[in-house]
Amino acid sequence: MEIQKPRGTRDFLFNEMKERKGVEITMRRIFETYGYGEIKTPVFEELSLFTTKSGEGIKDQIYHFQDKGGRDLALRPELTAPVARMYIKELQKTTKPVKMYYFGSCFRYERPQAGRWRQFWQFGCELIGGKSPGSEAEVISMAAHCLEELGLEDFEIHIGNLGILRNILKDANIQGNLQDQVMGVIDKGDVKELISLLENIDVDDNSRELLLKLIEMKGNSSIVKDVEALINCSEHACNALFELEELLESLEAFGFSNYVVNLGIARGLDYYTGTVFEIYVHGLGAQKQISGGGTYNLIEIFGGENVESTGFAFGFDRVMDALKKQEKFIEAKSSVDVFVTPIKSDLKLKAFDIAQKLRKNGISTDVDLVGKKLKKILSYADTLGINYVVLVGAMDIEEGNVTVKDMLTGEQEKVKIENIVDFLEHKLGN
Repeated sequence: MEIQKPRGTRDFLFNEMKERKGVEITMRRIFETYGYGEIKTPVFEELSLFTTKSGEGIKDQIYHFQDKGGRDLALRPELTAPVARMYIKELQKTTKPVKMYYFGSCFRYERPQAGRWRQFWQFGCELIGGKSPGSEAEVISMAAHCLEELGLEDFEIHIGNLGILRNILKDANIQGNLQDQVMGVIDKGDVKELISLLENIDVDDNSRELLLKLIEMKGNSSIVKDVEALINCSEHACNALFELEELLESLEAFGFSNYVVNLGIARGLDYYTGTVFEIYVHGLGAQKQISGGGTYNLIEIFGGENVESTGFAFGFDRVMDALKKQEKFIEAKSSVDVFVTPIKSDLKLKAFDIAQKLRKNGISTDVDLVGKKLKKILSYADTLGINYVVLVGAMDIEEGNVTVKDMLTGEQEKVKIENIVDFLEHKLGN
């Protein structure tokens, strides 16, 4: 019987894992440079955590089950809700703002297609408390910093503020679930459906025209004045616009100006309260969005305090797809620097001893365990990108030496066994 991997999942082999690890390490380094600490939540949670956030309809899209105790559980479909649950339980009394980041796999029962899997990974962050344009600007700048460090080109960060759209709808007496429905259609980007919906709910002509104009407005910071001229009759919408303007000024101070103001971003979830942003890489086609986030109040929904958070998550797999598409390969450094091999089988115990000595001094080392011929070992070491091969020969051992072969230059050098650690550390720059 041939056993297949589950539909919508993948196996990652050595080189691909090295590339993914390289991207992960880069992201971790950037996030920690900005003062974020890593947290971890369970792979499965109580089902109610996700139905409370997204409604009962989420059940059709996720893996949920009863455990042996009859408890309703679900594999996490995303990481924001688990982080909010963890904050309520463990961190509410912590001095704010709380800066945390996470990296982990998520699961959704969706039809697999290009860029969409049933098991996928998210790398994201939450800044809980301390809401300000400066906080939002720092989060967006950190996202851009990651992508720049990875060498990704032609990405666009689109920024909007939901307060503008929501207050225009509120002025038109569209509130509650009906407002969320309109925002959901705007989030889909379907203008025809939006026009039809606005006609069905009898929105006045001026509000409908204003809304349709706003969602089409895109550009740099200069369009803020154009938007202000359009909405000057709406005090609350103008206040949201001024928040957006202050955010853009803060972004400039953080040294990031390569953004697009896009008032058509809706992030169709009712807990988003203000700033929203999405990151696109257009070479990915329909799955061009590699990240999304903004400012929201989710903690209160789960019974916690009324505190706003700013956060985002990279679709890690889509970032990898974008890097591959642009041939921006993170160098897959070999995990082994040195290979120790006995010239003859009766020297294998001495080879084991030397290999272990190197390992205990922090030098990544492999050793021939099965008695391969030297030609095959050198070919193997070359294929893996190993820097040095330590040859353990009988005559060398009698003289207290080993021979070290530089795999890049082909040069060989005799080294005293007692000096082998210092010699290789110097060569490897340790």
